Amino acid sequence: MGVAYTAMCLAMRYGYPIDKAEVAGLLHDSAKRYPEAKIIEKCAKHGIGLTKEELLSPAVIHAKYGVRIARDKFGVTDPEILDAIRYHTTGRRGMGLAEKILYVADAIEPTRGRSRELESMRRMAFVNLDEAIAMALKDTLEYLTKSGYPIHPDTKDAFAAYSIFLDGKQPVCGQAYGQVEEQGKETKWKKRNSSSGWRAKHWKTKKQRTSV
Repeated sequence: MGVAYTAMCLAMRYGYPIDKAEVAGLLHDSAKRYPEAKIIEKCAKHGIGLTKEELLSPAVIHAKYGVRIARDKFGVTDPEILDAIRYHTTGRRGMGLAEKILYVADAIEPTRGRSRELESMRRMAFVNLDEAIAMALKDTLEYLTKSGYPIHPDTKDAFAAYSIFLDGKQPVCGQAYGQVEEQGKETKWKKRNSSSGWRAKHWKTKKQRTSV
């Protein structure tokens, strides 16, 4: 439930349908009810291809079989939800908003406690979603490398794409999703959130009105 709640919060922050984020969060680990060997068996039975890297690191395979459960058992047909489930363990280059939300929600949900960067990722998730993704991918790569586990190609490719956000110089995710108007124009979002002077002026005007 923690992933679903976190995904819903991120959906509110970034303007994504809350109900879709909730469904993705509730079903993302639906295949984990089976042991890894059983998931591999079921994937073979239903024609779900598995790569060499996935067979060497079967912990990621539940995402693939989870798509089948979501579609065939729960009737989910929305490709955004299915893709979010499919890539929540590895990430990938060019993730859609639903995929980003679920990937980050899974990394920062309330019961997660492995990473030393967890608190930083939790704060960043509501400021710059892309940078939070980069932080989570970096943390995952460091953990897998240190532990000697194979790294999925999608994870390597995702980090190559999102690592540019680690310098903090890229626009915040909200801007990338249409909250900013034409280039060169100040926006209401920018005025309300970036200008302490606006807040001070607003409060002064409100105080003057109430004292009349």
